[in-house]
Amino acid sequence: MFERFEPDAKSAVVDAQKHARRLGHHYIGGEHILLAVVSAGSPASAILNAHGLTPAYVEAEITRRVGAGTGAGLFASLDRDALAAIGIDLDAVRARIEASFGPHALARADLELQRCARSPAGSGGSRLDPRRALPPGLIRRWRRRTGRCRNPQAGALSPRPAGPAHAPGRYQGGGPLRDGHMPFTPVAKNILELTLREMVELHGSVIGVEHIALALTRVKGGMVPYLLDGADTSATALHAEIADQYRQAS
Repeated sequence: MFERFEPDAKSAVVDAQKHARRLGHHYIGGEHILLAVVSAGSPASAILNAHGLTPAYVEAEITRRVGAGTGAGLFASLDRDALAAIGIDLDAVRARIEASFGPHALARADLELQRCARSPAGSGGSRLDPRRALPPGLIRRWRRRTGRCRNPQAGALSPRPAGPAHAPGRYQGGGPLRDGHMPFTPVAKNILELTLREMVELHGSVIGVEHIALALTRVKGGMVPYLLDGADTSATALHAEIADQYRQAS
């Protein structure tokens, strides 16, 4: 399928992976594709930006909803789309946690763990008091899950490797960048499949960034519809405006 993608569209998909790595996520979701598209600098990107879907807004919303860290913290190994298919909404779970422990509770817990990892026991380094972040019980459970707060001689986290360049942005996940294969979520795969449909409907022969942008306005699952709610117009109107711009340029 990717042989149909123009270079700018291929770059957007590559950048989606880079954004996911930078944010410490272990998957490529529709939200990462959206972040790459609004950052691409294409005419379709400009339309999305003009309606409030700027890179800063999209990235901040992703971080607010999912978190930034090694694997997005507590939800690192969870498949959002698979859980949604059986009626489990991770956004609702996050909301309940924050209702119980306060706004940005998960982000504060991740901060405590990152500081803990940087300050081995007995080193005299400062640590964030768990009582100022989350109840100790939740912190302990998260420590057991991540295996952090270890002595460096016992195998603490290694420094971030140089690795490939990562996409720019304000937020940065803690710990080393993930290497190797990163899977697309079912929703992300659906978005890429929808690009072909958009290309056919516009009588094109190759897939550009505008087709990815159009697909993003049509996808129903995952986080993208929630992020598009931040625009000052509807997803349907965004689709029509991007399609009209493409037709005029053709």
